[in-house]
Amino acid sequence: MTANKPGDPTTLNRLYGRAKGKPLRKGQQALVDNLLPQIAVPADGPVTAERLFGHDCPLHFEIGFGGGEHMAERADMLPSHGFIGAEPFLNGVAQALMHVDGDRNSDGTPAHPPLANVRIHHGDALEVLNRVPDGALTMLYLLHPDPWPKARHAKRRMMNDGPVELFARKLKPGGEFRFGTDHAVYLRHALMVMQRHTDAFEWLAKRPKDFMVRPSGWPETRYEAKARSVYGHEVWYFRYRRRG
Repeated sequence: MTANKPGDPTTLNRLYGRAKGKPLRKGQQALVDNLLPQIAVPADGPVTAERLFGHDCPLHFEIGFGGGEHMAERADMLPSHGFIGAEPFLNGVAQALMHVDGDRNSDGTPAHPPLANVRIHHGDALEVLNRVPDGALTMLYLLHPDPWPKARHAKRRMMNDGPVELFARKLKPGGEFRFGTDHAVYLRHALMVMQRHTDAFEWLAKRPKDFMVRPSGWPETRYEAKARSVYGHEVWYFRYRRRG
């Protein structure tokens, strides 16, 4: 058997770390039991806009959406677009379902209507992404992935040659890949990887401000806000266009 090279999608097609944290609240568990089955990505077969939403539309994919606030805000901004989010951490899925269901005001009334243009996969993103037809995605997001800072764990990083090649195949020409991190080691690693894929991706930064200031239309995540305000980390934002 030929060994998989580091960064090959098949070597990353497994989950690392925790899948669940503290017990879910009653309302969260109810959403996992009732809402998630209604909007879950099908367990097998092609993952297309027509299959998920009943019609053709621009398709977005977020890898590891955390608490889902970025995905939900983007979906609210672009109601005619379809959004797919994958997250292995159950507590994050539950939080995202709360956003999809319609965040509540302090008096319990809905802050906004439920989001009809979101589909969620509780599990490995690469398994679903592999089922998306090549050239189908308009946008792909990888925001604050686990940095796996130790050298011996580098092959576990999502930003590796195999996954990046997969991203390129799934994005349509002119489609956009957005990547964000507050971890300096991961930043250097990611830049090194992306430099090897300039035939597929054009970095859209023209000046430092373009990757040191969050662009408009890029909602802030809770993790990002905590990284900056609690830990004093600098945050970097990268936009890449899929070459035609």
